[in-house]
Amino acid sequence: MKIPEVIFKQRLKFSEQWYNFLATMTGLTVFTIEFFRQAFIRPLEVREIKKHMDELGVKTFPIVTITGFIIGFVLALQTQPILAKFGATEFLPAMVAISVVRELGPVITALIFAGRVSSGIGAELGSMRVTEQIDAMDVSGVNPFKYLVVTRIIATTIILPILTIYVIFLAMVGCFIAVIVAEPTSLSYFIDTIIEAIAFEDLIPGISKTFVFGFLVGLVGCYKGYTTVGGTEGVGKSSTTSVVIASMLILIVDAVLVKLTALIW
Repeated sequence: MKIPEVIFKQRLKFSEQWYNFLATMTGLTVFTIEFFRQAFIRPLEVREIKKHMDELGVKTFPIVTITGFIIGFVLALQTQPILAKFGATEFLPAMVAISVVRELGPVITALIFAGRVSSGIGAELGSMRVTEQIDAMDVSGVNPFKYLVVTRIIATTIILPILTIYVIFLAMVGCFIAVIVAEPTSLSYFIDTIIEAIAFEDLIPGISKTFVFGFLVGLVGCYKGYTTVGGTEGVGKSSTTSVVIASMLILIVDAVLVKLTALIW
């Protein structure tokens, strides 16, 4: 194969990837507008929202339980020897608390949530699309977008902040265990140190941005599943790409929100 042909194919592949990316972003934008249009149309499917909060959120507790504990435990274990060299081990609980509340807790929880939930939504709605169940709902007079999409996005938006608070609490438990392993520390002193270290401008932005992350996870999963084409192969692609896109958007939006909160607070 001649070198110019290789270069041409590489450029063609890059152009195709760039086109797919722009098409996905455009589709997500239109999908978001449609969501806000449909979300305020009565009746609100409260029963379905509760059902999805249980399926998508409550069943995620086992994995985030392990993750939350390990975040605090490992972070404290890794940091303690470094602080000990400078005689600053008393700052360990505060450092871990600020790191987890501001950034690690919300972002890692959102990424785990995206890996489990976004792929599941993409596969579920994708299967309904290729088997024409969504078309059947539309013909029978049921609004499939409101019933399938709006309820799931609202559920993920509500449940992720709750999971994040739970992860932050478990991270502090893990940190306390790591601290008492290194040197004896009373629980009251540990709690007082954390309370003094965490300010309002740390807690509110950290928790608030998880509403955005939860919205993105539900939005991407629903979009990729709802627009699935190509039969069972398309379902697999929707499930995989939903995780990749959701994780990428979480990291990008987090970088933007960190800058905005730094300017505001």
